Amino acid sequence: MAEKIQLEVVTPKGAVVSESVDIVTAPGYAGEFGVLANHAPMLSTIKTGVLIYKKDNQEQPFMMSGGFCEVSNNKITFLVEAADRGTEIDVDRALRAKERAEKRLALAQQQREKINVARAEAALQRSLARLKAAKSEK
Repeated sequence: MAEKIQLEVVTPKGAVVSESVDIVTAPGYAGEFGVLANHAPMLSTIKTGVLIYKKDNQEQPFMMSGGFCEVSNNKITFLVEAADRGTEIDVDRALRAKERAEKRLALAQQQREKINVARAEAALQRSLARLKAAKSEK
């Protein structure tokens, strides 16, 4: 039996995942990274994207948005703004959010509407990550 690493995903609403897993792949700001059991201690910032963990040859995707990750003592902890399991994502809602964000960004480029471009871009990234996590689940 291969060694495992303890995975913890925590949002402001509470713990989302607490499992012993084989490998974790996460979206860091410096690039995607993977963590196995007995990984060296590290800290990383997390960008909006898809976290995938593998347990018993089954992949589980999660949409994650912004936060931090710590690896220490055979445990990987994510403190993130939001995390949605791929199976729990409402694809229609994510598509509508993507369309709204794209429209707002297009209006901002045409100078028709004064909006917070950073917020619209963040909304677009979250919706794209949700769609990717939901697709990975199938």
